Amino acid sequence: MNKVILIGNLTRDPELKVTASNLSVCNFSVAVNRRFTNSEGKREVDFINIVTFRGTADNCGKYLTKGSKVGISGSLQIRSYEGNDGVKRISAEVIADEVQFLSTKNDQSSAGNYSGNNYGGFDDGVEDLPEVKNNSSKSTIESLKPINDDSVPF
Repeated sequence: MNKVILIGNLTRDPELKVTASNLSVCNFSVAVNRRFTNSEGKREVDFINIVTFRGTADNCGKYLTKGSKVGISGSLQIRSYEGNDGVKRISAEVIADEVQFLSTKNDQSSAGNYSGNNYGGFDDGVEDLPEVKNNSSKSTIESLKPINDDSVPF
């Protein structure tokens, strides 16, 4: 099984290209925080190359920018090639099957205002999310009655 799931922020604007056979291809890189801190108490970051195709590529090229927060699922691909200097090189990239846009335009315009621990960090395994306002009235919540566990069918 080859399945990769990532959440991170774009490190640069995506590059959208069209092949000779009219296939859209979009390349970008995502910065992903490691779960644990290093010996100095700092979180290290991995920079992972992402490749998308067809409609997903078109949407990524159109709507994503540097700093956008994305969720990605796909598969890991390892390629080897020979560089111009004749040296064999290996490249790893994620071929994305799905890309979820996790930040809004407002988030992107103020992306510089978030620190790593408040926006996408892994302090305790749970991200600090912006406060969501609830439009339901307090009286509606207070009118709810508890359910007896014996009446639940599972």
